[in-house]
Order: sequence, then C-alpha cells, then structure tokens
Amino acid sequence: MGNPKAFLTVPRKEAGYRPVHDRIHDYGEVEQTLNTRDRQEQASRCMDCGVPFCHWACPLGNKDPEWNDALYHGEWEKAYKLLKKTNPFPEFTGRICPALCEKACVLYHTTGEAVTNRENEAAIAERAFLEGYVTIEHPQRNGHRVAVIGSGPSGLAAATTLNYMGYDVTVFEKNEAAGGLLRYGIPNFKLNKEIIDRRIQVMEAEGVHFVYNVSLTPDPDSKEGEAFCITDQSGETTPLSQWQGIEGKPFDAYVLATGTPTARDLNIPGRELKGVHLALELLSQQNRVLAGMEFSSAERVTAKGKHVLVIGGGDTGSDCIGTAHRQGCKSVTQIEIMPQPPVGHNPATPWPNWPVILKTTSSHEEGCTRRWNINTLEFLGEKGHVTGVRVQPIDWKPNPNGGRPIMVEAGEPEVIQAELVLLAMGFLKPQHPAYPGNVFVAGDAFSGASLVVRAIASGIQTANKVHDYICKK
Repeated sequence: MGNPKAFLTVPRKEAGYRPVHDRIHDYGEVEQTLNTRDRQEQASRCMDCGVPFCHWACPLGNKDPEWNDALYHGEWEKAYKLLKKTNPFPEFTGRICPALCEKACVLYHTTGEAVTNRENEAAIAERAFLEGYVTIEHPQRNGHRVAVIGSGPSGLAAATTLNYMGYDVTVFEKNEAAGGLLRYGIPNFKLNKEIIDRRIQVMEAEGVHFVYNVSLTPDPDSKEGEAFCITDQSGETTPLSQWQGIEGKPFDAYVLATGTPTARDLNIPGRELKGVHLALELLSQQNRVLAGMEFSSAERVTAKGKHVLVIGGGDTGSDCIGTAHRQGCKSVTQIEIMPQPPVGHNPATPWPNWPVILKTTSSHEEGCTRRWNINTLEFLGEKGHVTGVRVQPIDWKPNPNGGRPIMVEAGEPEVIQAELVLLAMGFLKPQHPAYPGNVFVAGDAFSGASLVVRAIASGIQTANKVHDYICKK
C-alpha cells in the first residue's frame, strides 16, 4: 500500500454520467471517466486489507488490492496483467458489473464509501488497449477440439480459457454476431458494441473460431463425440461431427452456454393485444437497428410518442426505460410487485448478504414514475392495441406456514395509460435432458439468470472441468 493514509484523506470520487439533456438524444455510453491523476488517487484509497473481502466477494477472485496498488503507482501494464490473471474481460465487467467487491469493501462498511474498483477496472482495461498491453498470444496446440455453443459471457470465457490451454475451440452462435445478452440485451448506452467487437477480434487472432447463424440442438441418439445436431441457414439438420462447415476430427467435448432464452411472461387477459412485448423484443431490436439492420414499420417495436409501462423493477426494466427515452416516448412508468427497498441500508440483508437497497440507475434519472407493491390484473385495449393496464396496490403478509409471503389487496384497482407495455420480469431457468459425459453446461444455462461476472466465472470453471475430463480419457 503506497499511501497508508489515503483512505482517511481522499474521499470517494466517481466519474458520474453525462448530463441528462445531452445523453438522452443518443446511444453513446452514459458513463464518463476520470483523468489519470484522479483515477490513480482513487486507487490509493485501497487499504490492502489483511483479509480482502473484495477478493472473497468477487466471483472471479479478482485481486483488487494488488492491481489498485499498481494503478496508484502508475504501473498500468502491471495492473492489467494482474487483472487479466483472474478476469479475461475487464472491459465488460468494468462497465456493467454491480461491483460485488465494492459492497464487500471494508471502507463501504465503515464509511459508506467503497474503493471505486469497478471504474478502476474499466480504466485499466481501456489503458491496456490504448497502450498495447493487450497482446496476441499463440498457445501451443494439444491436438484436442472443443465446441462451445453460445457466445455470451460464459461461452466466451470458456472459449478463451480453453484456447489458452491449447485446445482448438469453435464457438457456435445462433445470431449474426457474438456476445449473447452483452450484444442483444444490454443497451449501447451502457456497453458500446465496439467493445465486444474489439475483444472478439483478439480471440480470433489467438485462434478461436466463430460460426454464426447456426442453431445446435441435442441429438437424441447421441454418443460421445456426436452430441449435437446443427441446423444451418439452409434449414438442413445434420450431426455436428458430419457438418461440412467443420473440418478435422470430431469434437472431444462440448460446452453448452446458451443462457436463459425463455423470459417470464404474464398470461393475463389482454396479453394478445398489440403493443405488449417482452423486454428483449425492444432491447435486442434497438441494438440491431443501431448495428444497421432494418425493420418494417409493422415489425418495429418503438416507444416514440407513446406512454410506456415497464413491468418489472430490475436492471432489464431500467434498460427499457433508458431505451424508451431515446426513442422519444411521452412518459415512462415502472411498476414492481415487490415492496420498495430501503435507502442506504437494509437490516434484513446484513453483511455478508448482498444489500437489497433502493437502486437508482442513470435511466431512472432521465425520468420515470416508479411504483412498488403493484399487481397487474389485465391489459386493456381498443381495436386490438393496448391502451392501458389495470393494476391494483397490494401488500405482503407473512405466511403462517413459512415460505413465500401471502399477497393481499391493499387498494382499489386503477388503470395506467400505456400504448407500449414491456414485460421485464426475468427469465426461466432452463431444463436440460441427460447429456453424454463430454457435454458440460455453463453460465446461466446451468444456474439460471444471474450476473455477467458470475457467467464469466462459470465459463472459466467449466473450461477447467473440460480440461480435467479430457486429460483423464
């Protein structure tokens, strides 16, 4: 620790966001950056704790004290090398991670002002690309091949980890580009897609192969070495090991990293009305529009000139709010069926639990009516298009038998005007059949919907399992 008193004398300083009146007119990243002097000063606040709870809380095991110290001393390349040892994609997590490490930081628990680990991480990653610390490595090949199905954060993490181990890795992606929800779920104003493209280019240069616009499904008559069938753009389905697009011997193992493709729906009266959409129908389409794809007016999901209702109080709902503003909505209302969390501290979720407290995002700051303890009863419409949603205030009472609390009415039903309704209520955990022994499931496909940082960690762990399996054959 270079400055042992910095945590006492230097206050937490965040880079903050671009002004609202500026950012809502474009899809550029909303978060700003600190200058080099301020960033290094923020790194000096790390106390290099004897028991680093930040390291313990991070799913990747990032060694924050080590690279914060290097950053403070201006040793940017050393900081990046320390960061890369545990995190293959710091440019992703530095932008969109909720920073579990910061909620574990001793400074957070004593002063409420954690070290700015997430912003420091993003700064280190960007300096690494700018200064050329991100180099192309060419691992020595071991003669084995692995297929990774899905190119979200867990698939990419598994692919790059296996590639560095010497495996010949091919990533299969059903969409037209890599990234999964990084590309098609997270708005550009949080994660510019050029950041993903830049990393994919590095992976390709290092030997990872990517195949796009193909769908893979389990082969019911599969055996090890031929676990999946592939359907290409022509619609032809063949065993993967026999597909002409793959040269060489069959794959030794498969990593299934297909995420959680099924969103929770709300099957209440009026669900068939036009204007009621799952959140990703809006988010993924808008990202594709920004990438140059065109949609007809009938296909377009847009909030322009509409009153928007977002059902669901999580990050996906927040992303819908920011997107609706940039599309030119009249208003946005967000409702959540659960109670409003407290501000600052929640005695119901003490350390080491994740603190469930009120979160106000950059999208909320742009304008949004937020309501909690609201149950959705019915979608209302005229001429086949939604015009409003009938909702009712509710409350939650303890269940005398234990388990989930009981919902009770707490007010009269009312109607919220809405010409566009977005359902952002999370995703269903996938159910998998029995796979052959050389198939490994990673990320959200294994655990259900979770954080990007946990998906990356799962991808790395799964790659290690694949390696152990092949070494024992």
